[in-house]
Amino acid sequence: MINFELSENDRKVIEGLRAQALVARQYARYYDENEHEFPPDELEEAKNFPSLSELLEGRTDQDTPISVLGMLIVAAQTWGDYSVRMRRERGGLGNAALRAAGTPEQIEKWQGLILAMAITEPGCGSDPSMVQMSAVLDGDEWVLNGEKIFVTTGCRADGVIVWATLDKSAGRAGIKSFLVEKGTPGFVVTHKEKKLGIRADDTAAYVFKDCRIPRENLIGLQEEIPKHSSGGFRNVMKTFNMTRPGVAAIGIGMAEAALDFTRDHLRDAGIEIEYGGGIHGASAVVERFRRLEALCEAAQLTIWRAAWLSGEGQPNNMEASVCKAKAGAAVREITQGCIEILGPMGVSRDHLLEKWFRDVRITDIYEGTGEIQRMIIARGLFDYTRAELN
Repeated sequence: MINFELSENDRKVIEGLRAQALVARQYARYYDENEHEFPPDELEEAKNFPSLSELLEGRTDQDTPISVLGMLIVAAQTWGDYSVRMRRERGGLGNAALRAAGTPEQIEKWQGLILAMAITEPGCGSDPSMVQMSAVLDGDEWVLNGEKIFVTTGCRADGVIVWATLDKSAGRAGIKSFLVEKGTPGFVVTHKEKKLGIRADDTAAYVFKDCRIPRENLIGLQEEIPKHSSGGFRNVMKTFNMTRPGVAAIGIGMAEAALDFTRDHLRDAGIEIEYGGGIHGASAVVERFRRLEALCEAAQLTIWRAAWLSGEGQPNNMEASVCKAKAGAAVREITQGCIEILGPMGVSRDHLLEKWFRDVRITDIYEGTGEIQRMIIARGLFDYTRAELN
């Protein structure tokens, strides 16, 4: 039986992280407006706060499962800011891909690197099975040719897990992933993107031209192309079942920040959010705010379930897509709703609410858009084939 009631130890962890998030929040506007600068890996104030491992000391088997607590930790950190953290963890989306599909030897060799993951191309976005970047085996080296865009952590990373096809006619079955380290001849970071939100988080474009990498840099080392399945593609897609709940939790952290900010300012205006009675007797403002809170809690529950299944070693493909789709839509509605409730204060750059509104937009876009998640859910619920939903 799943129990999502937080223990006293869990609450101490979240409270400790939120205290750190409040400090990180003080730097949020600066790095939003100076997006050419990277936030530091560790803030000066870090010496005054315990590390995450120290906060986790003393937890018992009776506390929240660590897979679920991980989502609560992510949300507590982004309650401060998306890009600025008290201590930035080393690693990127590519590290999750390496853990999901790499061999033990590959994981041991490259786990110390910060790895981005490059899937999206100028002509391939929401459908990664349409990847055009090519990989050709030449002796003991793979030769990569193609372009990648919107690579998260693309400038800061030490290397990248890049998706390429061994045979375009094979479709999904021909897709493989490869590790390419920065400095490899033929691999160029062409530019850093300027964006609506998450402006301090670097997003890059890559070009690979006759880029040669060792044969053993094929993730998983499975060179054959399955004849009757998309085994290789499914293997690299495992990454998303691990990371989609985390992306959803990122958005929830900012949505909770928006709700807390709005509640405080309503209280300052003499409007208390009361609970226990029916919504029909509440003012329009209170009714709308309570509906936004309910939407946030519903999205949280889908995230926790997907994370719990992953922690138990159970399949969570459907649940990962459900929480990603639910939270991606919910956090947009919540932050927009908070702006509309507060009016001019909501869009003022004197406050962070408008920034949270811009930043949460990404959680419905990367690692599979909301539309793609709903297609995955439809296939799972109604047993539709890929062709029937095109």
